[in-house]
Amino acid sequence: MRRLDWTLLDAAGRRDALARPARRSQADVVEGVRAILDDVRARGGAAVTDWAVKLDGHAPRRIAVTPETIAAARDALPPADTRALRVAADNVRVFHQATRPDDTAWVETTAGVRSRLVWRPVGAAGIYVPGGTAPLFSSLLMQAIPAGVAGVDRRVVVTPPARDGSVHPAMILAAAEAGLDALWLIGGAQAIAALTFGAVLDDGEIAPVDKLFGPGNAWVAEAKKQATALAGGPAVDMPAGPSELLVIADRDADPEVAAADLLSQAEHDADAQVILVSPSRTALSEILAAVERQLTTLPRAEVARASLAEGRAILVADLDQACAVSNLYGPEHLSLNVEDADDLVDLITAAGAVFVGRFAAETLGDYAAGPSHVLPTDGGARTLGGLTTASFMTSMSVQTVTPAGAAALGPVAARLARLEGLEAHARAADLRSAG
Repeated sequence: MRRLDWTLLDAAGRRDALARPARRSQADVVEGVRAILDDVRARGGAAVTDWAVKLDGHAPRRIAVTPETIAAARDALPPADTRALRVAADNVRVFHQATRPDDTAWVETTAGVRSRLVWRPVGAAGIYVPGGTAPLFSSLLMQAIPAGVAGVDRRVVVTPPARDGSVHPAMILAAAEAGLDALWLIGGAQAIAALTFGAVLDDGEIAPVDKLFGPGNAWVAEAKKQATALAGGPAVDMPAGPSELLVIADRDADPEVAAADLLSQAEHDADAQVILVSPSRTALSEILAAVERQLTTLPRAEVARASLAEGRAILVADLDQACAVSNLYGPEHLSLNVEDADDLVDLITAAGAVFVGRFAAETLGDYAAGPSHVLPTDGGARTLGGLTTASFMTSMSVQTVTPAGAAALGPVAARLARLEGLEAHARAADLRSAG
């Protein structure tokens, strides 16, 4: 991780200090994704299969979630694993049921003129679950369960196969906990293309979806970006690319805990980025030393080390400045590993999820606390929130007007319409106000 002193950096240096890894927007990724999407749009399922074989090593496969496959998956895992997965699923469900938006009460702005907001689920959600080198079944829970709570009628889950073409049994159990009837083994930009354009495959058909969800590597993030830019293309949840974590630590932070948090994100992906910010030189040195010690024992040490090469360790003047730096970066995950961490929350204006205090490990949020771990990356947290039940829904206003309400408000609307030069609008209001 590169060490920097924020107080000594000029504006350009500060921008560079908080820059995302260049690979996320490299031309080869942009052009590669465009080629895949263009091919799938032209050739459909045949192109999806060709790209899947080339990039995943296996043709797309539909895995039915049946009592038999569920029983086999349960038998393949220790009972403690299945219990842990169920606890996580229950917590996710409870949180999202409690935070599902309700239709609002009627609001009468003028006597006889009432309005309210009502919520409806999207018709079809395409849910991308990262996998391949690590089966992220937790991401399935964090998306498919909120979608189910929202009432989405069609949930299409895609995830890369393992290197041998199989699916991890925990992925089957997660799909069962979410109430899915199937999942598709297909990953990368070709999976996003299948969800965007639809595809007839050997194992069945994937129909186009209305909205794309889920985190992924640089290729998946770029595919979502290009898909939603198409005429008539699907909506997307947020920029949810390679993982990010910013840790604010003071001199009292436990170096081993802070280091473990940094590595927990660095091991995700070579494109993941971790940033450490502290007003204490000693804390920076001790935490970086702990990172090196812990790194040597990690099974995914090579991936983590590649990620750490894009990391930063930034010295700041005080904790207020640390929060200001974090807000400029807008991290996906923010860990406040400081004394009196609650006092800093009011200073934070841009973060996907905030973990307050030493015991609020980001890992708890990743797996089992309840809120979804699908969060905006690449600075998206400055204007966007993380995935919620509302992400799978749309709101619309409903208005009712009585004759008295039309008589009272019609002349106002007609006058404003004529002020804008829109006579037809004005006449439509006049007809109501005239009774």
